[in-house]
Amino acid sequence: MTSAPLAARLTHVAGPLFFPVTAYGPDGAVDLGAFRAHVRSGIDAGAAAVFACCGTGEFHALTPEEFRLVVAAAVEETAGEVPVVAGAGYGTALAVQYAKLAEEAGADGLLAMPPYLVFADQEGLLAHYTALAAATSLETIVYQRDNAVFTPETVVALAGTPGIIGLKDGYGDLDLMQRIVSAVRTERPGEDFLYFNGLPTAELTGLAYRGIGVTLYSSAVFAFAPDIALAFHRALESGDDEFANALLDHFYRPLVELRAKGRGYAVSLVKAAVRLEGRPVGEVRTPLSEPTAAHIEELTAIIERGRALLEKYGQTKSTSGEPAAQERG
Repeated sequence: MTSAPLAARLTHVAGPLFFPVTAYGPDGAVDLGAFRAHVRSGIDAGAAAVFACCGTGEFHALTPEEFRLVVAAAVEETAGEVPVVAGAGYGTALAVQYAKLAEEAGADGLLAMPPYLVFADQEGLLAHYTALAAATSLETIVYQRDNAVFTPETVVALAGTPGIIGLKDGYGDLDLMQRIVSAVRTERPGEDFLYFNGLPTAELTGLAYRGIGVTLYSSAVFAFAPDIALAFHRALESGDDEFANALLDHFYRPLVELRAKGRGYAVSLVKAAVRLEGRPVGEVRTPLSEPTAAHIEELTAIIERGRALLEKYGQTKSTSGEPAAQERG
């Protein structure tokens, strides 16, 4: 954990937000060594923050003790270089328990995921996240998706709740998000409330979200192809629409279409891709299942196409770590 507030560290970031997978050994137990190596590779590649034990990290599949160990491993491996945000979910009592475990492990903040299974009204959702934010000293980002979708009025209230610093949107309704951004801007002027594009492959909607002022986004691709994810991030930051659109057309859109071919592929396909990169992170835990062999073959081809585009557009890395100077062809 670092002393600088999480909100300040996430306001202006130089790279994508990294959501590492949780590594398991051959016996199915958490493999902290493989996880730490995965986290270190992301930090060295240029991650702006590490979001441990969240959706991609199979929060749903971890026991409380495993959760605490994995978060602590992320904190130790980052050693303050970038902030560590841990997932927290289920009902209010369990979410508070996980939040306290994350605080004990040294995390810098929380990603508050939707309550388990129930569809609550706005009053209940507000009470849930208010209680979670009050349970620890950690700054909290609320995750909007599935059964936790908020009205603009509720987000205005969340923005005024001590400890809540932002909203991650995994719902994907741009009309709703524009109204949320507008409501917070008018009802709480001067409020430094953060917004994140949290759709499963956020790069696909990156240009659209930037149109309403949402520039922060989670990158599942960074977990297995940080070179592609960083190149796309640079293209967005610099306004290189030609290169960004080439990646969207020939890498990100095919990846999203492949992801749609299997239930749970938003996690299991990412983990399979991490293994393709040579990292022994194991398979997903049940009830998720592994991608088919045919889909792994398709995934391999998509990654190869993405890297071919980096070559074509001069976005491979030189020894200095900067994009190599090449002419586009």
